[in-house]
Amino acid sequence: MDLVIDHDRAARRFQAVVDGHRCELDYTLDGTRMDIVHTGVPEAVGGRGIAARLTAAAVAAARAEGWRIRPLCSYARVWFERHPEQADLLWQT
Repeated sequence: MDLVIDHDRAARRFQAVVDGHRCELDYTLDGTRMDIVHTGVPEAVGGRGIAARLTAAAVAAARAEGWRIRPLCSYARVWFERHPEQADLLWQT
């Protein structure tokens, strides 16, 4: 599936439209800490790996910017558990 992910920096959101449904990952930014606060994929287009691709895009952007990530939403926490190779980006308190 071709998926075009847009990073709307002003809204602090990664988003994609799939079959007319908007899928999104929202974050806040505090200095160099990205807090992933919400990942949403409508049920009508769920199960296609869209949330994973949105999260991967956010992780790639954080790495490029030199940010650390605090995964506050449950999906993002599980994503990091499944991708331990990205653990170096996790915010250490």
